[in-house]
Amino acid sequence: MRLLAVYNQYPTLLILPLIALMSCEPKDDGGAKELKPSNLKLTITPDSTLLGRVAVRASADNANYLEAEFFENGSSTVKELENGRTSYRFKDTGRHRILVRAHTSFDVFIQEERFVNINKDAHGPGSGSQGIPDTGYTTPLSYPDYDLVWNDEFDGSSLSSDWVHETGTGSNGWGNNELQYYQPENTEVRDGYLIITAKNEIAGSQSYTSSRIKTQGLQSFQYGRIDIRAALPQGQGIWPALWMLGDSYSTVGWPACGEIDIMEMVGGTHQQPQGDAYVHGTIHWEENGQRAQYGGYNKLSQGIYADAFHVFSIEWDSTSITWYRDDVAYHTADITPAALSEFHESFFFIFNVAVGGNWPGSPDNSTQFPQQMAVDYVRVFQ
Repeated sequence: MRLLAVYNQYPTLLILPLIALMSCEPKDDGGAKELKPSNLKLTITPDSTLLGRVAVRASADNANYLEAEFFENGSSTVKELENGRTSYRFKDTGRHRILVRAHTSFDVFIQEERFVNINKDAHGPGSGSQGIPDTGYTTPLSYPDYDLVWNDEFDGSSLSSDWVHETGTGSNGWGNNELQYYQPENTEVRDGYLIITAKNEIAGSQSYTSSRIKTQGLQSFQYGRIDIRAALPQGQGIWPALWMLGDSYSTVGWPACGEIDIMEMVGGTHQQPQGDAYVHGTIHWEENGQRAQYGGYNKLSQGIYADAFHVFSIEWDSTSITWYRDDVAYHTADITPAALSEFHESFFFIFNVAVGGNWPGSPDNSTQFPQQMAVDYVRVFQ
């Protein structure tokens, strides 16, 4: 979640007194010792424009670089200071630890430890920013035996250069008789989230609008663990998806390129296994000139996927793809057969919220608009 701490009006962020000043002694390798940094000065203040964010400013004498380490939920994130500044968004309330280090070299540094308190009570009742849930599952920024090779935390005010929009209706409603017109105007990056909004409005002869973004030609990956933290929309006819297509799509088309659906949800109160409490993980491929598919689904024990953030993951290697919801495995596909050779190539990401189509059917009088999918982060580990 993103929590707002505003001076004077909402004194929710308290910077506690300095806890310790520590240093790492320079190595003595028989030569001259490196001079340690000194006079480390820092301030940590709330950012009143972005929910849950703290701004760090620091300086030190004889420092070649500075970095800050932010601790939350049993893991930590290290960010290097640029021009003496960096920032971080805490997702949860409570007391959080921050270490700021001034380095001469990797092994030679001094550091200061601070703690901050974030109290959500000052934000009033209800969900987080503009209806986005302020609770949910989260995953670490590192795993044993994996390296983080690419991620997008959606920290800015617009999409990064790793993403492009697809616009219009595609061919026959993107092949599924969907009812939306995709346009960039339905995408926002704010408060640390990517937000795709589906609206009941006319554009391009369609009765609904939404957005569809992809990393085709910019970022693609073969194998690894992928984590996507997202809060989903809901309602009859609403169809959010976090998925991947093979890089060969532009040359061999679909389904020969292969498709990996990390998460799809068919909204509404359909008979199981469809509805707002179910998500699906599926692969599609071409076999003997026909589309083939193999999928599984996961149901929440209570509530629906719009109530809170969840992390949708796959672990993908040369033998299998396994789907997870909040680190609980619910489906595995064996990709060793020769007919599944598509899944040993690189794939790019597509994020979208469709309206209507062959699978979910059309919205009805129970469907409320607008509907939003909020993505907190996407991370690729290999």
